[in-house]
Amino acid sequence: MAEQFLIGIYKDEEPLIEAARKFKSEGIKMDEIFMPYPVHEILEIQEETTNLTVAAYIYGWLAALFSLGFLYYTAVKDWPLNFGGKPSEAFPSFILVTIVFTIFSITILSLFTFSWRARLWPGKKAEPVHPSVTDDSFVIQVNQKEAGKEKIESLFKETGAVEILEKENNTENE
Repeated sequence: MAEQFLIGIYKDEEPLIEAARKFKSEGIKMDEIFMPYPVHEILEIQEETTNLTVAAYIYGWLAALFSLGFLYYTAVKDWPLNFGGKPSEAFPSFILVTIVFTIFSITILSLFTFSWRARLWPGKKAEPVHPSVTDDSFVIQVNQKEAGKEKIESLFKETGAVEILEKENNTENE
């Protein structure tokens, strides 16, 4: 199924911020906002959150439990060694390895989770929404189903978009 998008291109961040506020006040959801560098006001305007921190927290607990369980099993249950009468259950000696393994696991698993959610994988061809978005342009992409083509175009013009484009996105391939 093909979706129709309208794309407004801005040359500066102030008109972009004003446009995002205007779209939000009109109740029109912006599909995507592309910027050459982070603009924190846009993140506040969009009010979108991520569950990546929750996933990282869960990954951390699972990695720590796995690491402690593995160390306990190998040092105490499977191959207990007696080093000068020291106990096999020397828990403090497990802490450093557990911390390092937990940090490593959180980093790698969060990277894979982010890549999966963002549909990024090796060999994927980059399809920028506009050629200058990585250089010096700011782009707002709005689905035409949100408010209709005329209303969205008028909001783009009212907020100072230097260019307005129409784009069709084929969602069957994603």
